[in-house]
Amino acid sequence: MKKFNFFIKAILFSFVLFVFIANDSHAQSNWEAGIRFGNDFSIDATIPLSAKPRLHAAAYFGGVQGSDFGLAGYFDWMFSLEGGPNGLKFYPGVGPEIFFGDNTNFGISGDFGAEYSFDFPLTIGLDWRPGFMFTNDIGFHSSNWGLIARFRFGEGVNFKAE
Repeated sequence: MKKFNFFIKAILFSFVLFVFIANDSHAQSNWEAGIRFGNDFSIDATIPLSAKPRLHAAAYFGGVQGSDFGLAGYFDWMFSLEGGPNGLKFYPGVGPEIFFGDNTNFGISGDFGAEYSFDFPLTIGLDWRPGFMFTNDIGFHSSNWGLIARFRFGEGVNFKAE
């Protein structure tokens, strides 16, 4: 029952966090929010900083690095292939991760992925988030693969190949 209460609190905290991000970023457009499935489950959001760099936030739930809940924020650099499809983007990124549960772990992870934004407000993607933990479970982890589906809000910052 204690783990269930923690899980409910974590979901509520994540919801409030993403609502705050959504309200705070109203001047920017094309932020996205959705879910990520794979080695773990997470709520996933992106907030554009300009046409190419963006902030990529995630709230992880259950089983990540031996924890029940985790928060992460990545800074992604966006690019596309010359002459490639308009909605196809690739991104390398990096950022901190913190996981709570039996052990609290802090680390730095990469965020490497590809995604496709449709003409309607849906983005799908596949990414990999390898990282290095500095506390408790010290070491490299490389098994964090995921499939992402996000709803796109707004029409402003459109990614274009240069």
